[in-house]
Amino acid sequence: MRLVHLDLKGAAPRVSYLEQVFPLLSQLGANGILIEYEDMFPFKGDLEILKSPYAYSEEDIERIQQLAELHKLEVVPLVQTFGHVEFILKHQKYQHLREVERFPNSFNPHVPDTLALLKSILSQVIEKHRRSTWIHIGADEVFHLGEGMDSKNWMSRNKGDTGTMYLNHIKEVLGFISTQYWGLRALMWDDMLRKISVGALRGERVGTAVVAPKLGVLAVPVQVATLAGALASDGGPATAGSTALSGHCPHWLAEVRGGGSPALLSACVARLMIAWLVLLCRYDHYSVLCELLPVGIPSLAICLQTLVNGGFTEETKRKVLDSLGFQSMHLEQSTCEGRGVFPGAEVYHMVQQVNDHLKESILKALEEESAIKGWFSPYHRKRQFGNPRNMESFGSKMLKLHEDWESFVHDLRVQLEKVYFPDTVEEWMEENVSPYLDQLRDLVQDYR
Repeated sequence: MRLVHLDLKGAAPRVSYLEQVFPLLSQLGANGILIEYEDMFPFKGDLEILKSPYAYSEEDIERIQQLAELHKLEVVPLVQTFGHVEFILKHQKYQHLREVERFPNSFNPHVPDTLALLKSILSQVIEKHRRSTWIHIGADEVFHLGEGMDSKNWMSRNKGDTGTMYLNHIKEVLGFISTQYWGLRALMWDDMLRKISVGALRGERVGTAVVAPKLGVLAVPVQVATLAGALASDGGPATAGSTALSGHCPHWLAEVRGGGSPALLSACVARLMIAWLVLLCRYDHYSVLCELLPVGIPSLAICLQTLVNGGFTEETKRKVLDSLGFQSMHLEQSTCEGRGVFPGAEVYHMVQQVNDHLKESILKALEEESAIKGWFSPYHRKRQFGNPRNMESFGSKMLKLHEDWESFVHDLRVQLEKVYFPDTVEEWMEENVSPYLDQLRDLVQDYR
């Protein structure tokens, strides 16, 4: 399975854009889509509070699956069931389900309402994905597990540890899936399992607890042993302008060949070779936006084709260039030459312009123009006091720079709105354009 992970914590694309992207993903070698909806799912009833104002509709969810089926992409929904649940626990309604009251990251597994809520969430998502043969339960990065008072009391009473506590919760989740949804298989991330000894895993029968061959049910915690590296650069959460191409190709290719942790694999019933490529739009529900999907497509194309061909060969490079419509690419410089014909190519190039030139051109003009420093300082501007003769020496240049960038930003907004909902466009512009363009806008306003 070669899964492209659409992590919709931020910058969720419009379905009309996915309609353009899915054929490209299939062409490049993907055969599945791992969709982490978070607040983009159309939750109903008591769960409606979890929905974003721009959440997909039920019709959108159906359309996404139709598009995937059309392009031979298997849809695997991902529902976080332990950690990474800020989009749930940020609400006062569910605050009592936090492991640590101050932090909205992870569930308290000892409160009965936790499992009841998860059953409700899983049911709504699974019911809308009846074509899917897999469900991903997340279960990674369960921060602060064992730090809550309920967990401390449990460990004291049961002479247990966080590993046992973790496995107990996961088995309850998997038990629900296996009994309620015949034939549905479960995936989960393996980082928390790696911290638990093989003996403990075998003692808990984590590999067989919810395998019921008689019923045709296979819902086991399967190690995702072969992970392709994340597409967003690992330089931290604020990587919105990044157009890096090389990513972690050498690292993840070695993992694919090496096969991951044999100790953990021996504790699981099944070993699946799954290559995972993620476009990380946001590190968590509270962080800034990272990488936009159109910006990540060249990196995604390289990763997929490298996986298909077993390395970054000449054939890989040729296929990527042909698919994206570039003349050449240079991994070391993270550059592609040519306009490109892939969906969102305009956004790719315009983000590059913002990243490479917006800040530099504006700060250079404001900080290096001696006439501004000498005759139009913050002191002059505050008191609306200046000599027109001196002001005219820099005015036309500033007005032209302002006009050019305003025109560019208008065009950028138009292109972004073709791909994204208004909240994403506003957030991206405020984070990446406004801090610099606003300085120029303020100067031009004072000048006029």
